[in-house]
Amino acid sequence: MSDTSGQAALDTFPRLLMHHAAVRPNRPAMREKEYGIWQTYNWAEVAENVRAIACGLAELGFRRGDRLAIIGDNRPRLYWSVAACQCLGGIPVMLYQDAVAEEMAYVLQDAEIKFAVVEDQEQVDKMLEILPDVPFVEHIVYDDPRGMRHYTQTMLKGLDELQEMGRIHDRNQSDFLNAEIAKGASDDISIMLYTSGTTGKPKGVCQTHGAFIAAAKGATEFDKLSENEDILSYLPMAWVGDHLFSFAQAMYAGFTINCPESGETVMTDLREIGPTYYFAPPRVFENLLTTVMIRMEDAGAIKRKIFSYFMGVARRCGADILDGKPVSGSDRLQYWLGNLLVYGPLKNVLGMSRIRVAYTAGAAIGPDLFRFYRSIGINLKQLYGQTETCAYVCLQPDGEIKLDSVGKPAPFVEVKLADNGEILVKGPMLLKAYYKRPDATAESLNEDGYFMTGDAGFFDEDGHLKIIDRAKDVGKLNDGSMFAPNFIENKLKFFQHVKEAVAFGNERDFVTAFINIDLEAVGNWAERKGLAYAGYTDLAQQDAVYSLIREGIEQVNADLANDPMMSTSQIKRFLILHKELDADDGELTRTRKVRRKFIMERYGVLIDALYEGKQSQYIETEVKYEDGRAGKIAATLRIEDVKTFAPQGGKQAA
Repeated sequence: MSDTSGQAALDTFPRLLMHHAAVRPNRPAMREKEYGIWQTYNWAEVAENVRAIACGLAELGFRRGDRLAIIGDNRPRLYWSVAACQCLGGIPVMLYQDAVAEEMAYVLQDAEIKFAVVEDQEQVDKMLEILPDVPFVEHIVYDDPRGMRHYTQTMLKGLDELQEMGRIHDRNQSDFLNAEIAKGASDDISIMLYTSGTTGKPKGVCQTHGAFIAAAKGATEFDKLSENEDILSYLPMAWVGDHLFSFAQAMYAGFTINCPESGETVMTDLREIGPTYYFAPPRVFENLLTTVMIRMEDAGAIKRKIFSYFMGVARRCGADILDGKPVSGSDRLQYWLGNLLVYGPLKNVLGMSRIRVAYTAGAAIGPDLFRFYRSIGINLKQLYGQTETCAYVCLQPDGEIKLDSVGKPAPFVEVKLADNGEILVKGPMLLKAYYKRPDATAESLNEDGYFMTGDAGFFDEDGHLKIIDRAKDVGKLNDGSMFAPNFIENKLKFFQHVKEAVAFGNERDFVTAFINIDLEAVGNWAERKGLAYAGYTDLAQQDAVYSLIREGIEQVNADLANDPMMSTSQIKRFLILHKELDADDGELTRTRKVRRKFIMERYGVLIDALYEGKQSQYIETEVKYEDGRAGKIAATLRIEDVKTFAPQGGKQAA
């Protein structure tokens, strides 16, 4: 943070906000694209709006310790509502905006929500649908008034009206809010974020102001971030990564967050903003690369040749140039030319021309994908953390980037390994508690106060942490060798035609996999080949598509053969699923993590068929449509064998 006066007192987010409003009132704090035009709010305007929302909530009866649900896409007024709630000593509870009504009901009940601020009519309708199940809810405030004219429920209120109430309240009791902010303490709970619930019901993680400010301070100083950064805030507000980057770090460093117009316009808005600081889970980087590759396949022969040649140059020396390592003069010249013809225009198309630091986290990123971005000059790094650690455990220092590590312990953080390889962490960013779950809180911390992450990993000779997999998912093949499904799945997902993969092999003789094809990438490929198809299920079962996917799996097998730890984990058989894995069907979490146990139960008949040597298997699956209807998808799925390779060191693969 550039201004250090009174720094000791800046130990809550409301105090940080009022500090920025005083020190840099006219600097842009937030932008939002609305009706195609960027609207800018400076720090003074943000503070004024937050005051009005806070006083409006107080007028409605919101009190210290109350929980405020916040549901919607990334919108300045929803971020302001988070800060307003904190000003009053309340606890903002973030919900995923794409959660179905039943999932929302669980969180609203668990957190005993009385007040909710939601984005629009869609979220209001979901709230009204589940009202009978959430008896605590008294007030629902909506940001966007479109479509709300004929709603007569007395509990509904527009955010504009709430702010007007708040401004009157503030004029009448001008010292009220400052007194409330003064009561706040670093150890107060500043946010409640729910875990993704891969293994059961989500838990409410209570984090304090002090924890998130420590994480924001450490990361800001580590990457020398300043008030001049621009970040695009487009990831779910309920995800810990967004809260760290778009709220905590912005509030600490005083930089600008930019909210896109909608989910569909993110790529266009990214190009217009040209962020200097960028954060995305591996899935987004995978999708961007898939889009690039699809476009290149559609390009003319000369363009494809130029692209292919210079990508070869980038692979050879791009990452070394980025890291400041010695590179020959001829390579530097070729890379300079490649930057002129390929990398520069490519970064421009991706909206990444101005990026100084980019991060990915949330799942392991394939080394090949990581190498691609670094090779074209994008300073992409990995971080490691959980909801319970404010997404802050390890960071990669500039000039020390390893493709297969998550870096070194971040400032203020202590990391060690348990005897079974589980990663244990300690520091100021640890959760205060799981809400109403003292049992789960006690279970998550060992007797020395270390948080047990549930991830398995090891330190390399340079002190970099490498993640193998979730500790509970790491198993053994029947020959005793290690089986790490996530490691294999990430290798498969590097291929643009594979959207999702699930590997099996624990306590089995060999490894098998389910594949979800990427409908856009494979559809584009099929059209160029002149293949007709009637939809996902039809396309997924075509001979040519199976051949395409088998080639990718064989490349992964060849790669695994060169890894001494994983050479026995080559995939022997696979099938392409008849439907896309979907969070609405319970197969993925809202952060798109595979719910492995659920999939093993739901598709047990397919797993048995893979291991029984069958060539096909009939399956019927229930699905939920977006409008709430239920239906069934039935198909006879093909099962195919894949070529495996002799492991490094001469041991023959079966």
